[in-house]
Amino acid sequence: MRAVIQRVSRASVEVDRSMIASISKGFMILIGIEHEDSHADIDWIKSKAIKLRIFDDEDGKMNLDINQIQGDVILVSQFTLHASCKKGNRPSFIKAAKPVMAEKLFNKMVSEFRMELGENRVQTGQFGAMMDVDFVNDGPVTILLDSKVKE
Repeated sequence: MRAVIQRVSRASVEVDRSMIASISKGFMILIGIEHEDSHADIDWIKSKAIKLRIFDDEDGKMNLDINQIQGDVILVSQFTLHASCKKGNRPSFIKAAKPVMAEKLFNKMVSEFRMELGENRVQTGQFGAMMDVDFVNDGPVTILLDSKVKE
């Protein structure tokens, strides 16, 4: 499982020109699920994301986590995070999980984040939909997590 975590000052998701998610300060997290992922991968990603101390404290140092700033989260499923460009110029998505499995694990990820942060602090994109994702990366700060590499 891969997660691209963007520290944002604001973010939103639209589907068919209709806003379905909108936050101010917090995280925009893009989630890529591969066919080998399990609940253990969800737990690792969720735990790391929630504990990341990448928000500024009163001295301007990245020292606070999402809970300490009462930030919100938008989770968006993005299978293209598992693109392989090893051969040729057209990406292969062979490692990405099939939609039925990916949706199940994505929904579990959403539930886990909501249990940890609270129902009203976690929003999502629409699984499988063509979405317009808009955000202002604050910093910019972008963190890549990969549950198979764990760096």
